[in-house]
Amino acid sequence: MVLDITTKDPLAKIEAAKEHNVRFVQLQFTDIIGAVKSVTIPLHTMADSLEHGTWFDGSSIEGFTRIAESDQWLKPDMDTFAEIPWQPGHGTVGSGPLGSRGTARVICDVYTPGGEPFAGDPRGVLRRQLDRATKLGYVWNTGPELEFFLFRRDEKGAIAPLPHDQAGYFDFSTDLAQEVRQDMVNALEAFGIRVEAAHHEVAPGQHEIDFQYADGLRTADNALTFKFTLKAVAHLHGLYATFMPKPIFGINGSGMHTHQSLYSIEQSRNAFADPNNKYGLSDLARSYMAGILTHARGMIAVLAPLVNSYKRLVPGYEAPTYLTWGRTNRSALIRVPKVSPGRSIEATRVEVRCPDPSSNTYLAFAVMLAAGLDGVEKGLELADPVEESLYAMDAERIREKGIRELPGTLGEAIDELERDEVVCAALGDHVLSRFVDAKREEWDEYRTQVTAWEVDRYLDAF
Repeated sequence: MVLDITTKDPLAKIEAAKEHNVRFVQLQFTDIIGAVKSVTIPLHTMADSLEHGTWFDGSSIEGFTRIAESDQWLKPDMDTFAEIPWQPGHGTVGSGPLGSRGTARVICDVYTPGGEPFAGDPRGVLRRQLDRATKLGYVWNTGPELEFFLFRRDEKGAIAPLPHDQAGYFDFSTDLAQEVRQDMVNALEAFGIRVEAAHHEVAPGQHEIDFQYADGLRTADNALTFKFTLKAVAHLHGLYATFMPKPIFGINGSGMHTHQSLYSIEQSRNAFADPNNKYGLSDLARSYMAGILTHARGMIAVLAPLVNSYKRLVPGYEAPTYLTWGRTNRSALIRVPKVSPGRSIEATRVEVRCPDPSSNTYLAFAVMLAAGLDGVEKGLELADPVEESLYAMDAERIREKGIRELPGTLGEAIDELERDEVVCAALGDHVLSRFVDAKREEWDEYRTQVTAWEVDRYLDAF
């Protein structure tokens, strides 16, 4: 039975975990690239960690600090405290020959030795933009849809792009991962994440599990939990879950379509909703969307941060490449979903379709919110929607309409990032410089490789 902690009192949570035979706590955070990092402490030291923090060497973390400034400490956010369901305190799963290995986790904020929030903490980067929204009178709500692939290992046990099944969108009879997804849903809900739907996606071996929207920080934390949970559960089934955007040529890649809206604190309502508008969008929502489109090229390196991301962002696979918006047009970068029958117009939202799940969710959320708020503050005008498929248009007609495209490579995306003052300011100098350094190194390593495709294409011909 998984630990059920309903109290808000941090010390009461620790006592409940102790009574449940939990013995350890993973203190989790992410590096700039988005990899989950953790320090494990015994549960009996958790109260001390709450009061004084837990120190660690930041110089060993991607993009954090230099050797000369390595000491940092973690401050646990007890709202995220939960037992890891596959390492429970009770039952045989979490037991070893020397006793319980029951483990909880808690997500942390990173601080400097002087007690200041660390400028390189991705969670802190998002907090700054959420605080900015609050000062403007809004809560930013969001719900991401993270797609992923389930792969089998090859005959030698190595990780390989071997789809677990050959099913398609919403297929059932040929979907071999029904039980796997159900175990994933159970694990996510044990962490307090409310799942809304789980289904097979378009490509063989591709899946999606959607969870309930919430405020930006809670949703980003849930996305972090989502990724490491799905990888762990897949491993228990002898499979490998990957959030690589485009692992197989010729089929759909994995996106992280992100639904978002602003909630007015003063008026206690969805500030994006206007029943008198054809699309149900308020003027504020339209300015927000204009901000997203204005800064899309500048923030795409954060939303789609891998060399491989730009193999997904090509025409023909339901991935957006054009800076447009619409309702039914899935080739557009922003889609305005219809509100379901019987639901209030308060459900009005916009769906940004270019992010992929390899991104650091904290940074991706931060730059999208910064871009949208820039549109709101400047009162940017939104262009007319495009409802016809852009993939069916020829290049000349696209140019006539003045439609811009996303960058075609990570290298081009990094250049655009450095030119966008709004996105750069949202990241802050520390994160920006280290993110750009890491991504330029990745791009330079890729572009100097000689691939098998090149050898097959050119070696004999030339």
